[in-house]
Amino acid sequence: MDSTIGLEIIEVVEAAAIASAKYMGKGDKDGADQAAVEAMRVRMNQIYMRGRIVIGEGERDEAPMLYIGEEVGICTQPNAGEVCSLEELMEIDIAVDPCEGTNLVAKGQNGSMAVLAISEKGGLFAAPDFYMNKLAAPPAARNHVDIRKSATENLRILSECLGRAMEDLNVVVMDRPRHKDLIAEIRQCGARVRLISDGDVSAALCCAFAGTNIHALMGIGAAPEGVISAAAMRCLGGHFQGQLVYDPQVVKTPESEKWTRAGNVQRLQEMGISDPDRVYSAEELASGRTVLFAASGITPGVLMEGVRFFTGGVRTSTLVISTQSHTARFVDTIHLTGEPKVIQLR
Repeated sequence: MDSTIGLEIIEVVEAAAIASAKYMGKGDKDGADQAAVEAMRVRMNQIYMRGRIVIGEGERDEAPMLYIGEEVGICTQPNAGEVCSLEELMEIDIAVDPCEGTNLVAKGQNGSMAVLAISEKGGLFAAPDFYMNKLAAPPAARNHVDIRKSATENLRILSECLGRAMEDLNVVVMDRPRHKDLIAEIRQCGARVRLISDGDVSAALCCAFAGTNIHALMGIGAAPEGVISAAAMRCLGGHFQGQLVYDPQVVKTPESEKWTRAGNVQRLQEMGISDPDRVYSAEELASGRTVLFAASGITPGVLMEGVRFFTGGVRTSTLVISTQSHTARFVDTIHLTGEPKVIQLR
């Protein structure tokens, strides 16, 4: 995959983060999402590539979308033949979440970011707009913990792998009614629970880095975000497993009342998923030979600062990870929009 694209996707997530950050704290989650989507689309269409969205904005929230199947990049435009050698240019699959944590932006809370993952065609699992049971853990626990085991057993294994007492483990769980029993079990083991309202991609990502004081992500969240998390964990060597959840009684959300278990199974079969109970590893969800992941903070987070505006410019904090270069780069960028009076070094 052209290394130039790896550099340009940094600008894609930065553009989305800056656009969304203008809505920070204004109580308008749809506006924050729409701004991020439009900025991401514009910048992707300036890249010399043939891209296709395989995971886009979730239809569940009726949000503005970079829709699944949408083609992006200079070489997908009507006059592409004039500037592109289509026979030589690799087709790229793209998974996006232009504003991961729209509620966080609207409320001015920490942890929101603009995210995408790319791979060659067929390299990312085209996840349906379902929910997914997820387990993320540090590299030391890779292939030792297992989503099919109980939280108690996984915490014991995690304790052994990390050389930490179970009481010193911090587990991130989405604050949802469906996780009542899971939360109780984790606490019964003596481990700590860090509840989050949104943003489990960030939580999964933190598991791969020592020093974040986050040792596992457990519980059910959106499946498309699960694939994006898997792409990051594949790049970093962390543990990630996902299992689709198709039973509305398990999900326990207001919109799930419109679903039926049988109808969901049928939909999965129509998408070519014959075993709805299959457990997917990070390598299966992000199976491409080359996988790139990029995220730019919208609001401040554990790994990245949020967007900071100043007179004459904007500052962004971005993480880009690649299986090709075997790197995880933290990129601190100052975008000059005028004549700044002061550029703060730190």
